[in-house]
Amino acid sequence: MRSPSEANRIRLKSAFISDVHLGSRDCHAAELLRFLDRIEVDTLFLVGDLIDFWSLRRSFYWPAEHNAVVRAILAKARAGVRVVYIPGNHDEDLRSFCGSAFGNLHLRRKYVHSTADGRKWLVMHGDELDGVVKCSPWLARLGAGAYAFAMWLNRGVNHGRRLLGLPRWSLANYIKMRIGNAVRHIEAFEQAAARVAAEQGLDGVICGHIHRPAMRQIDGVTYCNDGDWVESCTALVEDMSGQLSIWSGSEVAQLAANGELVEAAA
Repeated sequence: MRSPSEANRIRLKSAFISDVHLGSRDCHAAELLRFLDRIEVDTLFLVGDLIDFWSLRRSFYWPAEHNAVVRAILAKARAGVRVVYIPGNHDEDLRSFCGSAFGNLHLRRKYVHSTADGRKWLVMHGDELDGVVKCSPWLARLGAGAYAFAMWLNRGVNHGRRLLGLPRWSLANYIKMRIGNAVRHIEAFEQAAARVAAEQGLDGVICGHIHRPAMRQIDGVTYCNDGDWVESCTALVEDMSGQLSIWSGSEVAQLAANGELVEAAA
């Protein structure tokens, strides 16, 4: 018999999370922990930038909640969940271990995933496309100091919004979607990712990297970006029939609170 806590978990085939940035002050580790606690999956994909070694080198920051995320992932692996870890650019130090397996934890550079409905998907972080998609000067600045400053401001803004009972808001995303060069860069990234999948004869691509959750058709290929746990706090999930959708951590927590989580099968 399932315990009450287990009964309030949703059964999924797979879940894809990326750009968690453990070690950064902008990581929403507590929300990710709640998400991981609410789902039961056969395979958990970590699609890059789980750990932010760049941030850790600048200033060491590793609170208990960040450690708890690592423990939660390892606990799922010990319980039989297949965990596929595809390191990104912020945790590229781990790429030297790609091809290795540690129990149910598998490190891969890229991965081709077959969904339950038979479709095949290229899973990659996406920083590989940085050399293909020429970054604008503005986006280069935004991705370094300007982005860090925007996230610093955003922490203060969202603290005030929480006190007022308002939902989280992303200043960085607001800026990105209103700067023409940034919008064009995102569109070029999406098109390049879809093209890589098409060249391999695959049905779609699943990636992260740009912190912009999305699902759309591009020249006959389905482009999926699972988002991040810094700005959007979203994941891409596969239900038991093979259908993909983007879920936010807050939506899953609300469903669990209402007792509405059931097996996700179409």
